[in-house]
Amino acid sequence: MLGYGFCGYSNSFPFGCSLKIKLMAASSSYSSPCAACKFLRRKCIPGCIFAPYFPPEEPRKFANVHKIFGTSNVTKLLNELLPHQREDAVNSLAYEAEARIRDPVYGCVGAISFLQRQVQRLQKELDAANANLFRYACNEIHRTAMGAAPSPPVALRSIQSLTPQQPPPSVEYGDGNGGGGGVFYLPPALQFPNYPLPWKDL
Repeated sequence: MLGYGFCGYSNSFPFGCSLKIKLMAASSSYSSPCAACKFLRRKCIPGCIFAPYFPPEEPRKFANVHKIFGTSNVTKLLNELLPHQREDAVNSLAYEAEARIRDPVYGCVGAISFLQRQVQRLQKELDAANANLFRYACNEIHRTAMGAAPSPPVALRSIQSLTPQQPPPSVEYGDGNGGGGGVFYLPPALQFPNYPLPWKDL
């Protein structure tokens, strides 16, 4: 009565709870076969060596491995390995099998060669970028050194400031009445200060 009342009238376990408990027990004792056993159409027994690495939701994974390497060879390989090494071995076999199916001629070697060429190309691009960066740094150092150099002498700056459109300074002499005269051009280094010249009054 206690058990019936508990199952029949409890809010947590409504009517028919005994049936649900039986179904839960049955489902817990039942497990889907792994992808290997399902592919081979055999019963997946407890301790199946394929079950941890070929789950039922990945049937293609075992199908590829079986097609390329064979079930007996894979079984022998897994039995020879330690338990902690089997997962990496299965992943490697699955990768090689898929690569061989995609590229029957080269298999995973073709994928590895492609990745190696890509690495070489990226390495060349990196070397070129480093060379440009080094050249830019050298130019910056050169410009900084030139900016910190001492300025040239005053006379040299005067000569450098002259352009073809700017003739050198000149001084006129003579009375301007037909009595002779001319223009005397002063070299940049011999420019006189701005004060009246004595021969202008002659």
